[in-house]
Amino acid sequence: MQLKNKQDFWSGIMFVALGVGFALGATNYSMGTAARMGPGYFPFWLGVLLALLGAIVSLGAMSPKAQDTEVERFDWKIAIIIIGSVALCGVVFDFLGVYLSVFLLVFLSSMASHQFSWKVAGLTGLFLVLFVWLAFVKGLGLIFPLWPSFIGS
Repeated sequence: MQLKNKQDFWSGIMFVALGVGFALGATNYSMGTAARMGPGYFPFWLGVLLALLGAIVSLGAMSPKAQDTEVERFDWKIAIIIIGSVALCGVVFDFLGVYLSVFLLVFLSSMASHQFSWKVAGLTGLFLVLFVWLAFVKGLGLIFPLWPSFIGS
């Protein structure tokens, strides 16, 4: 068996590692049963399914029918932009509120794209703010600070 598609192989290995990690982490919680699920039930089985999917993808990369590919050089700049924008959103969430934090998250993480467009990033940010408001504030009734704390309610 020869490794033909390195990109799929390493993606599958990443899925296996994440799935096993989540499944093991879920064992710290009560599992319950299928009829009465505990807090660890869903993340455990989701982790198991993710690990299985990763194994299938990795094994498929070694198939004789797999397309030959190489893994490109890792782009640290893109990873730092995306991880940094998520971390920044978490840090400023209480101070800036949902609307500005989510918009900032989407806009800044869009800068990681090689085809970055100010207009597309702005429209995507506005759409996601609307989605978060509809899904989490209106739909689920979650209570978040919506506007920056310095503006007031």
